[in-house]
Amino acid sequence: MQSTIVGNLTDDPELRFTPSGKPVANMTVASTPRTFDRQTNEWVDGTTLFLRLAVWGQAAENVAESLVKGQQVIATGKVGQQNWETREGEKRSSFEMNVDTIGPSLTFGSAKFTRSPGRGGNGGGQQRQQQPDPWANQQQGGQQRQQGGWGNQQQQGGWGGGQGDEPPF
Repeated sequence: MQSTIVGNLTDDPELRFTPSGKPVANMTVASTPRTFDRQTNEWVDGTTLFLRLAVWGQAAENVAESLVKGQQVIATGKVGQQNWETREGEKRSSFEMNVDTIGPSLTFGSAKFTRSPGRGGNGGGQQRQQQPDPWANQQQGGQQRQQGGWGNQQQQGGWGGGQGDEPPF
Protein backbone atom coordinates (compact mmCIF):
# COMPACT_ATOMS: atom_id res chain seq x y z
CA MET A 1 0.00 0.00 0.00
CA GLN A 2 1.42 3.44 -1.00
CA SER A 3 1.50 5.81 1.99
CA THR A 4 3.00 9.06 3.21
CA ILE A 5 4.23 9.68 6.74
CA VAL A 6 5.39 12.87 8.44
CA GLY A 7 7.33 12.47 11.66
CA ASN A 8 10.60 12.90 13.51
CA LEU A 9 13.62 10.63 13.15
CA THR A 10 14.24 8.75 16.40
CA ASP A 11 17.94 8.28 15.59
CA ASP A 12 20.44 9.07 12.83
CA PRO A 13 19.89 6.95 9.68
CA GLU A 14 22.01 3.78 9.68
CA LEU A 15 23.76 3.16 6.35
CA ARG A 16 24.68 -0.43 5.46
CA PHE A 17 25.58 -2.29 2.30
CA THR A 18 24.19 -5.60 1.03
CA PRO A 19 26.71 -8.36 0.16
CA SER A 20 26.45 -7.23 -3.47
CA GLY A 21 27.34 -3.66 -2.44
CA LYS A 22 23.91 -2.02 -2.73
CA PRO A 23 23.44 0.74 -0.10
CA VAL A 24 20.45 0.73 2.26
CA ALA A 25 19.65 3.26 4.97
CA ASN A 26 17.40 2.21 7.84
CA MET A 27 15.74 4.54 10.31
CA THR A 28 12.65 4.91 12.46
CA VAL A 29 10.15 7.76 12.24
CA ALA A 30 7.87 8.70 15.14
CA SER A 31 4.61 10.27 14.00
CA THR A 32 2.21 11.68 16.60
CA PRO A 33 -1.18 12.98 15.46
CA ARG A 34 -2.45 16.13 17.19
CA THR A 35 -6.09 17.09 17.53
CA PHE A 36 -7.70 20.18 18.97
CA ASP A 37 -10.00 19.51 21.94
CA ARG A 38 -12.72 22.18 21.80
CA GLN A 39 -13.87 21.46 25.35
CA THR A 40 -10.46 22.17 26.92
CA ASN A 41 -9.34 24.57 24.17
CA GLU A 42 -6.00 22.72 23.93
CA TRP A 43 -4.09 20.57 21.47
CA VAL A 44 -3.96 16.90 22.48
CA ASP A 45 -1.37 14.35 21.31
CA GLY A 46 -2.65 11.03 20.02
CA THR A 47 -0.87 7.68 20.09
CA THR A 48 2.59 7.80 18.50
CA LEU A 49 3.23 5.51 15.54
CA PHE A 50 6.82 4.27 15.19
CA LEU A 51 7.50 3.14 11.63
CA ARG A 52 10.74 1.61 10.30
CA LEU A 53 11.90 3.02 6.97
CA ALA A 54 14.25 1.47 4.41
CA VAL A 55 15.80 3.63 1.67
CA TRP A 56 17.81 1.96 -1.12
CA GLY A 57 20.48 2.95 -3.64
CA GLN A 58 21.95 6.43 -4.08
CA ALA A 59 19.04 7.83 -2.05
CA ALA A 60 20.25 5.79 0.95
CA GLU A 61 23.65 7.46 0.81
CA ASN A 62 22.01 10.88 0.41
CA VAL A 63 19.76 10.22 3.42
CA ALA A 64 22.70 9.13 5.60
CA GLU A 65 24.56 12.30 4.65
CA SER A 66 21.61 14.69 4.98
CA LEU A 67 19.20 13.64 7.73
CA VAL A 68 19.78 13.53 11.50
CA LYS A 69 18.04 12.42 14.70
CA GLY A 70 15.14 14.68 15.70
CA GLN A 71 14.64 16.13 12.24
CA GLN A 72 11.10 16.16 10.88
CA VAL A 73 10.86 14.28 7.57
CA ILE A 74 8.25 13.47 4.94
CA ALA A 75 8.48 9.99 3.41
CA THR A 76 6.40 8.28 0.73
CA GLY A 77 6.58 4.60 -0.10
CA LYS A 78 5.03 1.18 0.20
CA VAL A 79 4.13 -0.12 3.65
CA GLY A 80 4.42 -3.85 4.24
CA GLN A 81 4.14 -6.20 7.18
CA GLN A 82 7.03 -8.36 8.41
CA ASN A 83 6.06 -11.55 10.28
CA TRP A 84 8.38 -13.77 12.33
CA GLU A 85 8.44 -16.18 15.22
CA THR A 86 10.59 -15.79 18.34
CA ARG A 87 12.76 -18.60 19.74
CA GLU A 88 10.01 -19.20 22.27
CA GLY A 89 7.49 -19.71 19.46
CA GLU A 90 5.66 -16.40 19.86
CA LYS A 91 4.38 -14.89 16.63
CA ARG A 92 5.43 -11.26 16.06
CA SER A 93 4.88 -8.72 13.32
CA SER A 94 5.94 -5.19 12.46
CA PHE A 95 5.36 -2.71 9.69
CA GLU A 96 8.05 -1.21 7.48
CA MET A 97 7.99 1.34 4.68
CA ASN A 98 10.11 0.75 1.59
CA VAL A 99 10.71 4.43 0.79
CA ASP A 100 10.36 5.85 -2.72
CA THR A 101 10.94 9.50 -1.73
CA ILE A 102 12.08 11.19 1.48
CA GLY A 103 13.16 14.64 2.49
CA PRO A 104 13.25 17.09 5.35
CA SER A 105 10.07 18.91 6.30
CA LEU A 106 10.42 22.65 5.83
CA THR A 107 7.67 23.45 8.35
CA PHE A 108 10.11 24.39 11.12
CA GLY A 109 13.33 25.06 9.22
CA SER A 110 15.03 25.48 5.87
CA ALA A 111 17.26 23.29 3.69
CA LYS A 112 19.56 23.76 0.72
CA PHE A 113 19.45 21.13 -2.02
CA THR A 114 22.74 19.88 -3.43
CA ARG A 115 22.59 17.60 -6.47
CA SER A 116 24.53 14.35 -6.06
CA PRO A 117 27.22 13.55 -8.62
CA GLY A 118 26.92 10.36 -10.66
CA ARG A 119 24.00 8.33 -11.95
CA GLY A 120 21.05 9.93 -10.20
CA GLY A 121 22.54 13.38 -9.91
CA ASN A 122 22.55 14.86 -13.39
CA GLY A 123 20.23 12.87 -15.61
CA GLY A 124 22.22 9.70 -16.23
CA GLY A 125 25.64 11.28 -16.30
CA GLN A 126 24.89 13.56 -19.23
CA GLN A 127 25.79 17.23 -19.00
CA ARG A 128 22.74 19.47 -19.26
CA GLN A 129 22.88 22.58 -21.35
CA GLN A 130 22.33 25.70 -19.24
CA GLN A 131 18.94 27.26 -20.09
CA PRO A 132 17.61 30.70 -19.22
CA ASP A 133 15.43 30.88 -16.11
CA PRO A 134 11.90 29.94 -17.33
CA TRP A 135 10.34 31.63 -14.28
CA ALA A 136 11.95 34.98 -15.14
CA ASN A 137 8.87 36.22 -17.02
CA GLN A 138 8.06 39.64 -15.67
CA GLN A 139 5.16 42.00 -16.16
CA GLN A 140 6.32 45.12 -17.99
CA GLY A 141 3.80 47.80 -18.92
CA GLY A 142 0.91 45.32 -18.74
CA GLN A 143 2.58 42.88 -21.17
CA GLN A 144 4.48 39.74 -20.34
CA ARG A 145 8.07 39.46 -21.56
CA GLN A 146 8.36 36.74 -24.15
CA GLN A 147 11.60 35.10 -23.05
CA GLY A 148 11.54 31.67 -21.49
CA GLY A 149 8.61 30.01 -19.76
CA TRP A 150 6.23 27.32 -20.95
CA GLY A 151 4.25 28.02 -24.12
CA ASN A 152 6.85 29.94 -26.17
CA GLN A 153 9.65 27.45 -26.62
CA GLN A 154 10.11 28.34 -30.29
CA GLN A 155 11.33 31.74 -29.14
CA GLN A 156 14.44 32.54 -27.18
CA GLY A 157 14.71 30.65 -23.85
CA GLY A 158 12.12 28.14 -22.67
CA TRP A 159 12.64 24.47 -21.89
CA GLY A 160 15.04 23.58 -24.64
CA GLY A 161 14.29 24.89 -28.07
CA GLY A 162 10.71 23.94 -28.91
CA GLN A 163 10.67 20.32 -27.80
CA GLY A 164 7.25 20.62 -26.21
CA ASP A 165 5.62 22.55 -23.45
CA GLU A 166 6.59 20.24 -20.59
CA PRO A 167 9.22 21.21 -18.01
CA PRO A 168 12.26 18.88 -17.91
CA PHE A 169 11.25 17.20 -14.64
